Amino acid sequence: MSKLRLGPIVEDKPVKLTIELPGALYRDLSDYAKAHGKETGLNEPLPPERLIAPMLERFMASDRGFVRPRRSR
Repeated sequence: MSKLRLGPIVEDKPVKLTIELPGALYRDLSDYAKAHGKETGLNEPLPPERLIAPMLERFMASDRGFVRPRRSR
């Protein structure tokens, strides 16, 4: 299996959001949580909802169209 892009999850003070996901996306997220748990050596995978924030963080950090204008401020 190739290395997952999402590394260990760091604890931070959460802000609660309510979102709706298509069923297929939620199932994929659940599968990803299992793969992530296995790769990072967790006894139990994290709940899928715990992966959403780090995934969004990583996505935004790698989006040059978003990062460049923020650096120039």
